[in-house]
Order: sequence, then structure tokens, then C-alpha cells
Amino acid sequence: MAFENTLLNGKRILVTGAGRGIGRGCALALGRLGAEVVAVDLSAPDLDSLAEESAGPVQTWVADVTSNEFTDRVRSLDRLDGLLNNAGTNRVGPMAEQSEADIDLIMQLNIRAVYRATQAAIAPMRRAGGGSIVSISSQMGHVGSPGRTLYCMSKHAIEGMTKALAVELATEGVRVNTVAPTFVMTPMTRPMFEDPEFHAFVMGMIPMKKLAELEDVANACVYLLSDLSGSTTGACLKVDGGWTAQ
Repeated sequence: MAFENTLLNGKRILVTGAGRGIGRGCALALGRLGAEVVAVDLSAPDLDSLAEESAGPVQTWVADVTSNEFTDRVRSLDRLDGLLNNAGTNRVGPMAEQSEADIDLIMQLNIRAVYRATQAAIAPMRRAGGGSIVSISSQMGHVGSPGRTLYCMSKHAIEGMTKALAVELATEGVRVNTVAPTFVMTPMTRPMFEDPEFHAFVMGMIPMKKLAELEDVANACVYLLSDLSGSTTGACLKVDGGWTAQ
């Protein structure tokens, strides 16, 4: 089964953190379906290889998503049909041991940068006559987990922002949603799964007994960024194998 390869024809969609992992998988999927992808990442080599691999047009921005230069550039676009907020990170450890640097990093990248990118995207989406904003959340935006207070806090914040903004923009043709995956094997998570105890813990929490695939997450994002989800806003599409259903 697959989406029609013309599903996103004529749409310009900006993806943050597009160089690797989930962001890269989503950018490639969007390109295959006809979107003009604006791929944003700090790594020029990763963006170059993405552009070479993509089946569709890719505009590459080497940019820091926490910077004013980035948000100013987004705000100045003549039009924007979709925004995929994917850039983010994690700092795992007991709350009592988290450093000020860890707290500041999660607040800056996982919350403030997502808020500011979304804020900046509103103007070019209004110029386009509407659009779709999708943020990569997490199952941790709906539950708690030991050693993940910082990450859970940041993803719960994204879920709250999404609901509020969806209501705020509901009459303007701008839809706002999240995709909340369980663990996906990416360069960021691979070292975690080298720990047998952690691997057993994760599999014990997922009723389907498998990690999500990049394609699973990308397909959820495609649906929400396309006109197929024209009446869906303020929602979270969980791709978690049943983790949060328990």
C-alpha cells in the first residue's frame, strides 16, 4: 500500500532536523510524493546527501533552528504549505542529577525552537491561504518514564501548544497536529539499545513487541501534512505500538 505519488504536488514543506533519522526519512517521503522540501539541518554534508537521494526538489538550509536568522528566513517566505518540527534532542538521567546545561538545552531546542519556528511559519501559511503544522512529539508526551523528566516535560509542552494553536488558527485554514512515536532505531537511539536491560524494558512496554519503523512515522506525517487530513486538527497521531494504551 502507498500514497499516490502526486499527493503533495505543489506543496512547499519545511522540515527541521532533516539531515538524519526521522527528519531525513520524512523529507525523503515528502519528496517522493511531489512536495518541494525545504530541508533544514546544521550538517551541510547530511543535507547534500539528502538532496542527492531525494526523488523531488530539495532546498537545503544549513541553519541553527534556535537562531533569529532561521526564524526570520521562515517568516520571510512568500508561501509555506507545511511545517514539520522534527529537530530535538534528549538528556537521560535522574532529575536530581540533571545539570543546568541539560535543562537549558532541552528548553531551548525541544520547546522554544519549536514554538518560534511555528510562530514564524504562520505568516507564510497565511499568504498561502492555509497550511499544516506537524510537530514530532513522543509517547513521552502522554506518559511518564524514569530518567526522562526533561524529555517528558518538553513533549508534554508540545502537545499543549498544539492543542491551543489548533483552536487559535482553526478558522484560518491552518491545521496543527503532532505525531508521537515510540522508540525508533535512529543514530540517536541506537546506542541506547546496546544496553540489554534497556532493550528488554522497551520491548516489555510495547504490546506489539517491536520498534516503530521510520516509514511508520513518515507515513503518519504525510497524512497530516496532506489534504487527506483536512478536518484533523489539535490531534495526536500515536505511532507507539500500543505503549500509551495500557
